Amino acid sequence: MTKTQHRPEIRPFTVAIEQAELDDLDARLARTRLPRPAAADDWTLGTPNGYLRETVEYWRTSFDWRSAEARLNAFPHHLTEIDGQTVHFVHVPSPEADATPLLLLHTYPGSFADFLDMIGPLTDPVAHGGRAEDAFSVVVPSIPGFGFSTPLNGDGWTHAKVARVFDTLMRRLGYDSYGAHGSDMGALLCRELGLMNPPGFLGMHVLQLFSFPSGDPAEFEGFGPKEYAALEHMQWFQSVGGYNTMNASRPQTIAAAMADSPVGQLAYSELLNSFGNGTSLVTIDQILLQVSLYWFTNTQATASRYYYEQARAEAEPALNTAPTGVAVFADDFQTIRSLAARDNTNIVHWSEFPKGGHFASMEVPNDVTADIRAFFAGLREN
Repeated sequence: MTKTQHRPEIRPFTVAIEQAELDDLDARLARTRLPRPAAADDWTLGTPNGYLRETVEYWRTSFDWRSAEARLNAFPHHLTEIDGQTVHFVHVPSPEADATPLLLLHTYPGSFADFLDMIGPLTDPVAHGGRAEDAFSVVVPSIPGFGFSTPLNGDGWTHAKVARVFDTLMRRLGYDSYGAHGSDMGALLCRELGLMNPPGFLGMHVLQLFSFPSGDPAEFEGFGPKEYAALEHMQWFQSVGGYNTMNASRPQTIAAAMADSPVGQLAYSELLNSFGNGTSLVTIDQILLQVSLYWFTNTQATASRYYYEQARAEAEPALNTAPTGVAVFADDFQTIRSLAARDNTNIVHWSEFPKGGHFASMEVPNDVTADIRAFFAGLREN
């Protein structure tokens, strides 16, 4: 297999934030002006002052960006151009000769850093108490417009367009066959790959299949308490997901606030706290790593533009027939299996977990890793 470093169109990259940018961030955080507080300083109206005050103080005095940067750089980073777009990615080939190539596709408001705790166990399972046959060679790209896959080249960046770019990336790396895993936006990109079903595509493992009722009363005939609870969770999620509407209609407007205020970026990243419903297991250091990446790369405008593009894409509903695995975590979007099967006709693996949420790759990485292994092992057996 062709090694990354031997491809002239692929160049190495190092995460290196200038000290002047760190000093500027510290100065801005020191001048933080919080909004007038709500009557109750809780998450009812959005990110509360109490959380922001404590997190900003930690950001200034305890969060060590240089340590986080060193952890990022412990993995090999690369840049390449595909269709005029710079694409940043981490590529970690497995030491096992028969490892399965695997795309890991991140969330919003996350980044390639979603998977830091999973790369080692996936690529070298023997060193982490696993089996050699469960090894993967992983490719973890930054979605164009996120992180270091910038600047965003032109418009029209729908999920389908990104899926084509990532398929090209895998071919460029010498992988004629590969699978994909993703959550949130990454799950949507996995489904686009499933719809493409390019030659050699092994299948997709996701944490969510975003299938909703069509309005046909027959879809509810087999519903029980579990399905109706999932519908209630969907309704709650929509009621607090104002960022969906803002990103889909005025992404540049909201990005102006975040480009000038790190605290604005922190507040707008409230999804990392599961909208404050008290279930998120994402740590403060994980949150600040993600928020710092958005801040230093100034990518809120380009990351949120996908909502705008998708809202205007007018894509027709399509069936995904690629092999599909789903892992549903207790405090995440609750995929309803009958609706998911309506839109994805080849669901061959389904798991449910009692602990973990929307950012399970950061919250319970061992569970996600184990489920990815189980899904692809099942494909090999069949």
